[in-house]
This record gives sequence, structure tokens and C-alpha cells, in this order.
Amino acid sequence: MSLPFFKDFKVPHVFTLLTGIIFLCSLFTYLIPSGQFQRETKDVNGKKMELVVPDSYQNIEKHISPKGVLLGDRVEGKATPVGLHGFLTAIPRGMKQSAGIIFFIFIVGGVLGILQATGVVTGFIHLLLEYFGNSPKLLTIAIMMAVAIGGSTLGMGEEFIPLVPIFLLVSDRMGYDRIYGMAMVILAAQVGFASATTNPFTLGVAQGIAQLPLNSGWLLRVIFLLVSITITIIYLLRYGARVKANPQSSLLEDNHLAVQEIEKETFTTRHAWILGMGVVLFGGILYATATMGWWMADMAGGFLLIGILAAVIGKISAREATQAFVKGMEEMVVAALVVGFAKGIQVVLSDGMILDTVIYAATSILDGVPRIIAVQGMFIFQTCLNFLIPSGSGQAMVTMPLMVPISDVLGITRQTAVFAFQCGDGFSNLIIPTSSILMSMLGLARVPFEKWLRFIMPLMVQLWIASGVFLAIAVLVGYS
Repeated sequence: MSLPFFKDFKVPHVFTLLTGIIFLCSLFTYLIPSGQFQRETKDVNGKKMELVVPDSYQNIEKHISPKGVLLGDRVEGKATPVGLHGFLTAIPRGMKQSAGIIFFIFIVGGVLGILQATGVVTGFIHLLLEYFGNSPKLLTIAIMMAVAIGGSTLGMGEEFIPLVPIFLLVSDRMGYDRIYGMAMVILAAQVGFASATTNPFTLGVAQGIAQLPLNSGWLLRVIFLLVSITITIIYLLRYGARVKANPQSSLLEDNHLAVQEIEKETFTTRHAWILGMGVVLFGGILYATATMGWWMADMAGGFLLIGILAAVIGKISAREATQAFVKGMEEMVVAALVVGFAKGIQVVLSDGMILDTVIYAATSILDGVPRIIAVQGMFIFQTCLNFLIPSGSGQAMVTMPLMVPISDVLGITRQTAVFAFQCGDGFSNLIIPTSSILMSMLGLARVPFEKWLRFIMPLMVQLWIASGVFLAIAVLVGYS
């Protein structure tokens, strides 16, 4: 199933697309009034965060000059629209601000290169296919449930990017296309992320700002997770069934060109030790991230240890391990740099001081609207804002201080406001070109953006409807 609107829709290369969006946002800094909320530093779940102060928005006069159009011309107390210099430096500055994620992707890619060199990856793939070769649906369900739980409980997203090539191989062996292989990862991860049960990066931050007990209201979220992932799995299995029955029905014309052939590799005891070591250390990394405040550099160090131990257990030479590490990093170039390009959009919006204006205008509309309609408005607002602030925790810090007082005035529980935030922030990551995770995975899978939109939009409609229904239920039952 696909939408006719996207049939002839063509999108340029991801770098061209994001550069065009940055340029368009630069123009908007001249057209949209500038303004800013005051911010204050507060302790949220043991961390210092800068939060928006409600009812503190003020318009800021723009300073426009010939010098500013070319090189920038900042004046104290005024907003300066983004000129040529600001536009050209937005991407490098975005890369600088996203350096942690970028280098994390490179390191994990290199480690996966070492794991591939030991043979554990191909050996495990053949082992899976040996046991589930006649039950591809069961294998798909098992993989997606595991990934969804990771996204829902620990907020995993970037961690799955380097695994896309592996799932492409699994998908190819099961007789599906590259979209299917990539979708197993990103659909499950983002559905889990949106249906957060204990996600510390979205749910934890949002509930902390809303002054709610951490991880409270879990029952409705668990039910929502089960409903959402069920809808998603059924949708993907139906698409896979069509492709398997008729390869011509795939949305990709060159499906098998990007999927490398792999030789038969027996899964040995040594492979089992490497896999076991990797699983244990990976679990330790996730635990440390959730409980010890680890972030990108810490996680990258943990993955580096996995690579070193894999090389030792696999008995490959230092030269072979180094070559495999470099090759693995090379395969992550597009995926890593996309992160910096996407961050450039937020850099431009902040430079021109128009991001707060957009937020203020949207939140003002919700005042005085009936509760069930207002909560849908909150959901739509969070969905649209995710295009500009694709960071879950960043969006929570900006919007929740505004959503909480609005929900109080409208008689909507704060738990429901948090639920609207997580649905809007999570699901839209599957379609917005500013999502570094989405664009990185599309680059790795060599799936054109317009092909992805044709595949995903019918599912998005179903997930949006499910979100609206659950939000209405939350209002009616006084979700708390």
C-alpha cells in the first residue's frame, strides 16, 4: 500500500536536502518575528537543566544591515537574522555541537568492522537463519520486540544505527528487500521510543519537569506500547509478504545491488564467546547509561573495549583488526555526518531567535480550547516542533515548562501532557528529514527518502490515530 501523492515525489541526496532546509530556515529568520523566553537553571532528576520560564516571552527587535546579510552584525539586545556567513557556518557548527554523537557512530562502526572480521556476525546470521529460516515472521517479531523494548525502556536510538547493515543481510536472506531490513530496526526503535515506559531521555526529563513521580503512569504506557508495536509488526509483515510473493512489488528497483554477499560461516564456540562477551558488555553499557550518567564518550569507550576483546578472543592480528576498524568507520561516513547537517537547522533557528516565537505562537492557540481538542492540539504541536527540535530531551526542556501550566489551566492532568509530548516527539522521528537517526539509517540502507515516505505514511496515519485515541482516553479517565 502506498499513497499516490508520493508516487512521483523525488528527494535529492540527504546532504543537499538538509542544506536546502538550513537555507530556507535562514530566510525565515528575516520573515518571522524574533523573540525569546527567559530561562532558569533547575535541578531535574539530579541534573542541572535550563528550563523555559512560562509567560516570559518577549519580542526582540531585529537588526538588519548590509553587513549582517553577508558577514553578520550582532548588536546587544537585538536579534540578527542569519546572513551568508551564518548559513555557511551552520553545518560546521552543527557538527561541532554534535561531535559526541558523530564520533560515537564512527567508533561503533569500527567495532562492528572488527566483529565482522572475526566472523561472528556472519556466523550468527547463518545460525539465526538455520533456526528461523522457515519462520521469517517469527524472527521478525522477535527482533522487533527486542528492539522496541530497548527504545521504550532505555531510550535506545543512535545505538542501533551501526546495526542496520546486519539487518539488511538478514532481510535479504529471508527474501525481503532493504526497506524491510531497515524497517525492522527503526520502526521498532522509534515506536518503543514514542511509547516510552521508562525512557530516561524523554519520559524521565518530562516527568521531572512536570513534578511527577518518575516512571509513574506506567500501565497505560505499557498498553500503548503493546498496541503500537502490534500495529507496526502487522504492517511490516504484510509488506514483507507482498515482496516475498512478488519481488517486483518492492518500492526499490535495485534492491539486491546494495546487499553484499556473505560466505557460509559456521557459528563456532569462539564466536559464542565473542557474542556472549559483547552482549554482557553491551548490557553493562546500557545499565551505566541509565544509572551512572554515561553518555556518548563513555558508551564509545565501552564499545571500543568490545572491539579489543573481540579481536583477542577471535585471534586476529592487530593489523587485521586495525584494517577492519578503519573499514567499519568508512562505512559510517554518511550516517555520521548527517547528524551534523541536521543539527545545523537548530543552529540557524537559534541564531535568528525565531524558535521561541514558533513555540509561543503554537502554545497561545491552545489556551481556552476544550480538553479533548486541546490535548490533540498538544500532540500536533509536539509533532510539528520535532522537525525543529529532534532531540527528545531538548524538546522536553523547551516545551514541558509551557505545556504544564497550560494543562493545569485546561483541567488536563500533567501525566496526559507528558504523554502527548512523548507521542509527538517519538513517532514523527520516522518521517522528519531533521532526524539524524532516520537519515543515517536511510543512508546506510541506500533507501531514497521519497521511497521511505511512500512506505511509511500509511503506517504513520495508523499510529497517529492510535495516539489520538489513547490521548482522548487519558483525558476522559483523568490519567495520572
